[in-house]
Amino acid sequence: MQRETITSAATGAAVSHKEKPLWKRFIMQWQVQVMIFPALIFILIFNYFPMYGVFMAFQDYSLFKGFFGSDWAGMKHFEAFFNSPDFFRVMRNTIVISLLKLFIGFPAPILLALMLNEVRNMVFKRVIQTISYLPHFLSWVIVSGFVISLLSVDNGSLNILLDKLGLIDKPVNFLSLPEYFWTIIVTTNVWKEVGFATIVYLAAIAGVDQSMYEAASIDGASKLKQIFLITLPSIMPVIIIFLILNIGSLLNAGFDDLLLLGNSAMLRDVADVIDTYAYRVGIINNRFSYAAAVGLFKAVISVGLLTLANFLARRAGTSLW
Repeated sequence: MQRETITSAATGAAVSHKEKPLWKRFIMQWQVQVMIFPALIFILIFNYFPMYGVFMAFQDYSLFKGFFGSDWAGMKHFEAFFNSPDFFRVMRNTIVISLLKLFIGFPAPILLALMLNEVRNMVFKRVIQTISYLPHFLSWVIVSGFVISLLSVDNGSLNILLDKLGLIDKPVNFLSLPEYFWTIIVTTNVWKEVGFATIVYLAAIAGVDQSMYEAASIDGASKLKQIFLITLPSIMPVIIIFLILNIGSLLNAGFDDLLLLGNSAMLRDVADVIDTYAYRVGIINNRFSYAAAVGLFKAVISVGLLTLANFLARRAGTSLW
């Protein structure tokens, strides 16, 4: 009887709290709201205010006339992009590189987190974690320098190794051969980002109820079965959220890495993606409206992919909204 009274009182308090006007709840939580203000101001200044620039995609923008003085062009620049001979090549490279990064780079941190979770030597585990996530904090300028040095024709470590093993007769210029480029760019991305994402999955695994593992061990379940029956289902909401974000950014094949490692006429057929194309054709050639149209096209498709991925994930019980 006493338990029912306490439950009904708590329910009534929750209902009365929900019925309070928004401004009253805002006042009651003013300390928390003040903490959010800096982040909101940052997002407004750097994410929302610049959005007025999308008008440039529908104008023949001139630096001297500005937004209000430039002539209206309608869908002219979108049509120019769709009819460009580079359109299918750029879209192919963008989609293929993004899918390769998704299929290879997405499960990599999950596998690394599962393996590190089974390591019982804490010193070794922390050393591996540190080594694996440090590349995330290196800029692409530094990473590309490492890759160029590693694959160099003159004294490149990979060419020296292949030569010592007798696998090549003469040094191979890997960064000038299109057939190697996708492998190089995807491998470099996985190496750079796998450790940082692993931290998130390790944190999710740490929150799994340990009594489930004990019960499964008593029932005779092997470590592999415990991973598939307990660990993966328990962290599935985190995996789905990351998958939604990755699908939403499917057209973000990269910019810094592709510009630094693929900035060569010999690699343009396999390295030119939407972002590098907009930069090369639009920004460098002063075709600002054309570059804005290409960027807006990519943004609209990305929002559509994100919405579709979230809709499908909601059916599985987890979604962003």
